[in-house]
Amino acid sequence: MALLEVQGLRAGYGPVPVLHGVDLAIDEGSNAVLLGLNGAGKSTTLMTLAGLLPATGGTIHYDGQPLTGTPRARVRAGIVLVPEGRHVFPALTVKQNLRLGAWTIRRDTRRVRSNLQEVYQIFPRLEERADQTAGTLSGGEQQMLAIGRGMMSSPRLLLIDEASLGLSPKLTEQVFAAVKLINERGTTVLMVEQNAGVLAQADTAFVMQQGRVTITGTGSQTLEDDVVRAAYFGT
Repeated sequence: MALLEVQGLRAGYGPVPVLHGVDLAIDEGSNAVLLGLNGAGKSTTLMTLAGLLPATGGTIHYDGQPLTGTPRARVRAGIVLVPEGRHVFPALTVKQNLRLGAWTIRRDTRRVRSNLQEVYQIFPRLEERADQTAGTLSGGEQQMLAIGRGMMSSPRLLLIDEASLGLSPKLTEQVFAAVKLINERGTTVLMVEQNAGVLAQADTAFVMQQGRVTITGTGSQTLEDDVVRAAYFGT
């Protein structure tokens, strides 16, 4: 059974529709990518899954049950969004930012400590910068912090929006490798990306155009698709 199953999902902003019937299914433990150009509806899809936008049609099932409830309830259920643009708290330290990510489990101090150590294992740079204010970090370090903060609540499904945005190719590779490690440790991942290079590590890939998923396959299959190669590599 798929951990996440979306059928005919419709959503938008006020009277402006953006999603026109999105269909996708993600198995538990998989590393999935939703690829698309600007304006395709990728971020809208994640915001709807996270409960930040209401669905106007279609169904979302999570762990076999209809997905409803507030964003906070969805976090408690294990669905965590790492938003586009990082959105760290610049005046707080790295460690304080990470602890805020554990707000829903804050009373379980042992679990919070364990999660913090896991984040430091995946992102050693964050441990080195633990007492440094987040606003003084580089763009790549802030992206690591945003992902680490998402990990602090023990997500079952981690939604990551445009992790490579604004990063150099070298930092992008490091972030993608860290996400792969997070997935290998047992967290199901759905990444939204414009960078087609991420397909090389994806178990499942969805290509979105104009509010619909138009191509579905494994990462390697999608990477070789003629339409994808023409749109993202110019070949």
